[in-house]
Amino acid sequence: MSLFNNSTLLITGGTGSFGHTVLKRFLNTDIREIRIFSRDEKKQDDLRHMLQVHHPDTASKVKFYIGDVRNPQSVHDAMPGVDFIFHAAALKQVPSCEFFPMEAVHTNVEGTNNVLHAAIEAGVKRVVCLSTDKAAYPINAMGTSKAMMEHIVRANARVAAERGKTLICCTRYGNVMCSRGSVIPLFIEQIKNGNPITITNPDMTRFLMNLDEAVELVKFAFEHGDSGDLFIQKADASTIGVLAEAVQRLFGNTGTHIIGTRHGEKLYETLMTKEERLRAQDMGDYYRVSADHRDLNYDNYFVNGQVATEADEAYTSHNTKLLNVEETVQKILTTDYVKEKLRRQKDEDTCNRL
Repeated sequence: MSLFNNSTLLITGGTGSFGHTVLKRFLNTDIREIRIFSRDEKKQDDLRHMLQVHHPDTASKVKFYIGDVRNPQSVHDAMPGVDFIFHAAALKQVPSCEFFPMEAVHTNVEGTNNVLHAAIEAGVKRVVCLSTDKAAYPINAMGTSKAMMEHIVRANARVAAERGKTLICCTRYGNVMCSRGSVIPLFIEQIKNGNPITITNPDMTRFLMNLDEAVELVKFAFEHGDSGDLFIQKADASTIGVLAEAVQRLFGNTGTHIIGTRHGEKLYETLMTKEERLRAQDMGDYYRVSADHRDLNYDNYFVNGQVATEADEAYTSHNTKLLNVEETVQKILTTDYVKEKLRRQKDEDTCNRL
């Protein structure tokens, strides 16, 4: 019997890539109900029809709620009877958040606060919030809003722990391959159209995770989290140049065009800061960074001697294992998106030969 037995799970931003993968993982389990909360009725309708066609025996488990995390009332309306929440709703595009930073604040900061307040009031048992590597040492609006989101998570986790009902924790992970707006689908589409693929900076490094790993991280946090914990998955990385070459090995070489760094982009990503690494617990495939549970009465705390406040280095996409081209090929082949695109390409090639 799983922890989700006979329970109701709410997924905010549930029509996105993460929500689809959670559905694939949980639909045929002993979970009672999965609520999809999002603002896009077209995506909800598409998902509803897909479930009816491909999962007719279990489609009735999924309930759809139109709403926006920015609207507290719509969030409250979706809460009655919810046991657990995966909070995935967010604005994630770095350039668009640079041009419209207050939109990122409204969704990523205020929206998270709305979800957590509603969850605490409704007596939800556990909430896992999804963050990003861009929240560590943020240099762009999206990362800054997610860093503030993490502070919102810790503040609400402290309140919830005092009330003794809702456990709130957080996950932070790097780029999820083939998720909405990510670079691999762009590369494949450019190759399909016979165009050179566009590379910002071939020396940039990025962590590589697939959607199943993202869900496993959230599940691990759900099963092992204490109030205010931050969970980070150990992940491999590659340079953008190596990633581009790996995609071209699978789909064809149409050349490359370097367009330069976009607004708000980093040369490398940080999953865990020096300060966090100092107090991180190694849990095998994951790190747990516990919250600081001290209160504002600092008179209660004293230290003797020199206190270390940071580790020697952060955990970044520059100092983790860097994959070569062949290893990157094998990594991106773990995604359903790439496997499906290769299957379609093979079918098209077969038709063209006939």
